[in-house]
Amino acid sequence: MNETMPSAPEMQPQQDNTQPSQPVVQHNSLQPDTSSNAHQPQPQPQPSDPRPTQHSGPGRDWLAIARRRFSLIGATIVAMMLIWLVTAETGGAILRSVFGDDAPMWATVLVSSGTIYLIAMPLSMLIATRVPVLRTAQYPMRAGEFFRIFIMVVAVGYVGNIIGTVLSLVLSRGQSSNRIIDILAGGDWWVNVLFLVVLAPIFEEWMFRQQLISRLRRYGEKTAILYSALAFALFHYNLYQFFYAFGMGLLLGYVYTRTSRLRYPILMHMLFNLNGSVVGPLIIRQVDPHFFDGSMSNEELLRLVQTADARLTGLGYYSLYVMVLLALTIAGIVLLIVKRKSWEFYTAPEELPAGRVARTAYGNIGTISYLLLTIALTGVALLM
Repeated sequence: MNETMPSAPEMQPQQDNTQPSQPVVQHNSLQPDTSSNAHQPQPQPQPSDPRPTQHSGPGRDWLAIARRRFSLIGATIVAMMLIWLVTAETGGAILRSVFGDDAPMWATVLVSSGTIYLIAMPLSMLIATRVPVLRTAQYPMRAGEFFRIFIMVVAVGYVGNIIGTVLSLVLSRGQSSNRIIDILAGGDWWVNVLFLVVLAPIFEEWMFRQQLISRLRRYGEKTAILYSALAFALFHYNLYQFFYAFGMGLLLGYVYTRTSRLRYPILMHMLFNLNGSVVGPLIIRQVDPHFFDGSMSNEELLRLVQTADARLTGLGYYSLYVMVLLALTIAGIVLLIVKRKSWEFYTAPEELPAGRVARTAYGNIGTISYLLLTIALTGVALLM
């Protein structure tokens, strides 16, 4: 088997995208194909497959099944959000009754984040299992390719963060605040590591990359990746995070689609969150806080630069950190431009016709419900 990301078609091309001629196996889990010349994935005939044959008419039944499956996925993530909101609110009420307004940050984060990962996501999968997973082979990813794409993730993350921050402040007339910053500022380092660096990447990649893409990729790789990225971005219901989460979702979804190995997007997600939730705040704490809030006078700033004390060392580390991030962001943007024509996408076994993608994937009750719910939550969070 190749030792790099596959260059051979991942999905066997079809001559007619409107009425695919080969049925697809319906599996409930990814199974690696260990044969030496296996391509990814390997669709196999199944007599009971509900898709239309060449003599079954215009394929409306097949499209209806596709729309119903997208609706089930939409219902899955709606259920996830509702279970999360209910359990988090219930847990918050219990905390207030025990601690009043002085609940420890670890308990607050456990209630707000632990409920989504440990309760809402697993329970919501009871709906998603009604949509079969497409069987795929797994492919390794070389370290060089991994870090090239991770640099792109960094670039997309920080550019998206700037866009989200500016748009949030403009729409709220400067009144909104980023709740993630509040959590980082008020939490202990081990709380940030546990929830933001460990649990969040594992559960979010499992849900939005593995579960969603594996169940939707039969209808088109680009369609599945875009759907997953949009669902992931809206899941945060925070305009500050929407744009960088969407961009990261596209890149991490591509990595998962090409390799079918969850370890790669999880590790990229972990590294990105490690920088934003642990490394960055740690370096910022080494600098005099007056440097950031604008209260430092020109004389104090000049004295800070000229004085060789611990604050100067912290300012030096901060300056170096900013320059490294800027260099990585520029490098990532260049890579995105240079590599824009080298992304590999292959025709899926049940590729949706170009003119039916939006209606099938998004014009269904489950997905529409998710869009309305998360957009409403985002609006409320922006105004709070």
